[in-house]
Amino acid sequence: MKRLTRDEMAKRVAQDIPEGAYVNLGIGVPTLVANHLAADKEIFLHSENGLLGMGPAPAAGEEDDELINAGKQHVTLLNGGAFFHHSDSFAMMRGGHLDYCVLGAFQVSVNGDLANWHTGAPDAIPAVGGAMDLAIGAKQVFVMMEHLTKQGESKIVEQCWYPVTGVNCVDRIYTDLAVIDVTRDGLVVREIFSDIDFETLQKLTGVPLKDGTKLPAGTDTQTAAAAARAA
Repeated sequence: MKRLTRDEMAKRVAQDIPEGAYVNLGIGVPTLVANHLAADKEIFLHSENGLLGMGPAPAAGEEDDELINAGKQHVTLLNGGAFFHHSDSFAMMRGGHLDYCVLGAFQVSVNGDLANWHTGAPDAIPAVGGAMDLAIGAKQVFVMMEHLTKQGESKIVEQCWYPVTGVNCVDRIYTDLAVIDVTRDGLVVREIFSDIDFETLQKLTGVPLKDGTKLPAGTDTQTAAAAARAA
């Protein structure tokens, strides 16, 4: 079964981030999205440790240990970028000033609950970080994750059994198999990347899906997502 690589998933997410957006890319795989944002778009990347106007990773040998993102990765700062106290950064997140955030996940439920910080494993160190603030503060929450666990179980579930980060907060799910919108009428499949058909995707996912892949000609997925949320 064909699947997108994580880099290909990041490229697909980047296509849905519009000009002028203020965006937070979560720790881990979502940071790959920064590598695929169109150079001709002005998009402002925010990091919860206190950066706005974050650029891509520096060239080898040009790293600045004073300039890192929330995942402790070296980054650059674009012209006009700024850094500030992390309390101000969290005020931006909690105050609804971010247009989008892209987060990884262990599970997403059919009604958009997000679980992305703890598997419930014994003796694990809790580390929710800023994810809960992003999940409730961003105007749009995108999740980027593999569709299935290593054991072949769906990460899209009827109800999260891992500790929940945010309730009813996810707008769109990007996996290595599909793009799925979370709407008031259920989960709507917008694209299938793999060589499988809708029925096979439905069996793999295990929760009810609706086939929304046959969009009218000229309809972009961003417009489709907005229409789905308003439905």
